[in-house]
Amino acid sequence: MKRRTPPVAIAFAATATLLLTACSDGGESSKSKDKITGVDTGKATAPASPTASADIAERPKVSLPADVKYVYEGWHSSDSAEAAALADAKRRIEATDAAITNNDLNSKAIPFYYEGDALLGAADWIKGFADDGYTITGTTRFYNPHFTKFEKDSVNLSYCTDESKAYDKERKTGKVDKTPVTAKSYVFYSTRMDRNARGVWQTSMLASERGNAKCTP
Repeated sequence: MKRRTPPVAIAFAATATLLLTACSDGGESSKSKDKITGVDTGKATAPASPTASADIAERPKVSLPADVKYVYEGWHSSDSAEAAALADAKRRIEATDAAITNNDLNSKAIPFYYEGDALLGAADWIKGFADDGYTITGTTRFYNPHFTKFEKDSVNLSYCTDESKAYDKERKTGKVDKTPVTAKSYVFYSTRMDRNARGVWQTSMLASERGNAKCTP
């Protein structure tokens, strides 16, 4: 099969019983099949009120296997806030894939880069890979980033991905699921990002659609 995509709208509670820690940068260590730190099936912790644009956060390190690669096209902006949001969107993408490839349901990077409904959805999505015994491999291309500003510390970031060379892989056997390239290999993402008090642009809402005409060749 082609690499999996988050639900059309990541705005639902995770199905497992999940622990709640600080949604900004809570830490955790042990792995679990049933829990992802920083997530609760009830109310999400409200983000701290944004302050100045100063970035004082110490971002968590993530580790990805050599067979997972990225190409970011046009992933830059002359606007300082947009550039910072793009940088954290990139870190969020790679942190999510690191949690999947490392089978790490307690990755501290997930509640660091996600909040609210998107945090709950990301937890459920990552757990799905673990439960099904899959990981990911290949190269994903990210392109056509576009911003809409809601207010000083809140934006919409939309972008496209080309997943024609990105696949699911069975964790035990290493078998890669490859299928022909179609319009479904291209995905449109729309996200809401909010800058917290530490200067981190967290993703609070995320929606995706495969085969969207905005992204297909």
